[in-house]
Amino acid sequence: MSDTIESTETTTVDIPANPLGLNTGNASLTKVSPELPKAELPEWAKQATDILAELPAYVGQIYNSNKSAVITLGLIFGIIVGVKLTLAILSAINEIPLLAPTFEIVGIGYTSWFVYRYLLQASTRKELTDEIDSFKSEILGNKNGNG
Repeated sequence: MSDTIESTETTTVDIPANPLGLNTGNASLTKVSPELPKAELPEWAKQATDILAELPAYVGQIYNSNKSAVITLGLIFGIIVGVKLTLAILSAINEIPLLAPTFEIVGIGYTSWFVYRYLLQASTRKELTDEIDSFKSEILGNKNGNG
């Protein structure tokens, strides 16, 4: 018995030039120029194309001459968008049943624990102020300028 199978039959399939049977007529490819000669454009279109062609240079000049103002306006716009997005997310969360009351209970529980842990006794208040001062010194540096 042989391990290989040999076949001498071949099958050919003829695919028509238009396999879907669409009526293409005398279709031909034509090259379309992306730019029309300026003589064929109306006057307003010439002005619009000139302005749009020079727009990136104008924007670059404005950005370079007013870099800090543009960055400030961008940050203000980003903050406004961020606040709006946060408020939209919070209002969507408030619409979910039982989720808003659960968050309120968690907040009340954490506030109660914080008051019990850090604010009731003088020694724990001192511990809290020491932690806050060490955190401020890590962020802002030491007062004597060594850090």
